[in-house]
Amino acid sequence: KLVPESVMEGDLVTLRTDVTEILQYDPIQWKFGDILVVKINMKENKSMIYNTSAAERLRDRLKLDQTGSLSITNTRTTDSGLYKISSTGTVTPLNTFNLTVYARLSVPLISRDCPSSSSQQNCSLLCSVVNVGRVTLSWYKGNSLLSSISVSDLSISLSLPLEVEYQEKNTYSCVLNNPISNQTQHLDISQLCHTCAGMSWLILLSEHCVCCCGSTEAVLRLALSALVGVATVSVLIYDIRSRSLQQKKSVQTSASNTD
Repeated sequence: KLVPESVMEGDLVTLRTDVTEILQYDPIQWKFGDILVVKINMKENKSMIYNTSAAERLRDRLKLDQTGSLSITNTRTTDSGLYKISSTGTVTPLNTFNLTVYARLSVPLISRDCPSSSSQQNCSLLCSVVNVGRVTLSWYKGNSLLSSISVSDLSISLSLPLEVEYQEKNTYSCVLNNPISNQTQHLDISQLCHTCAGMSWLILLSEHCVCCCGSTEAVLRLALSALVGVATVSVLIYDIRSRSLQQKKSVQTSASNTD
């Protein structure tokens, strides 16, 4: 029979045999997939770890008890897979365990998103996570699910957009979860979503982008471009003057040496 087992990365997992009657008489062996890992002789109370790739990876983290149950300490995501226990006196496995080791989840990051077609009424947000696998990323309004995205691959990045009104009072949260754990980040609209009240534009610098309101977007872009242009010209002028002074000093030094 197939027995599902799930555990968080770094935790201990025990694959229990529950076949003690057979184990009392016949040696048994554990396999990871089709690769031999360990052989156990219960009558002589002896065990032997095979010299295979799977065995080497698990060698220092394996524990066996008197029933033949297999424990793995400090589990890793790469330990996920099928573990089979069989007796030397039988062909079919006595038990097959489908182990899934889930990576520990980080708290999602909510940031301001500034798409090219930004709205004056809505605030665009982005919930993001990096290096995740076998997870679901979701937006909630109160307890109601708004949207979600799932991934089965390992070590990829996920992002999920959301648009809210600047002045609304609803509670929003972004949730990252797998079948055995979850992490939640609550949205503070007042902190991330500022309105353009009292001014015609809004600038969010540092780690944010430039968001413009209304028809002044072109003006703001021109102003920023002009500032960059002035800074560039200033650097060029300073460089030219520095070179000119160095050349004059070189000429004066040469003249003094000639005299």
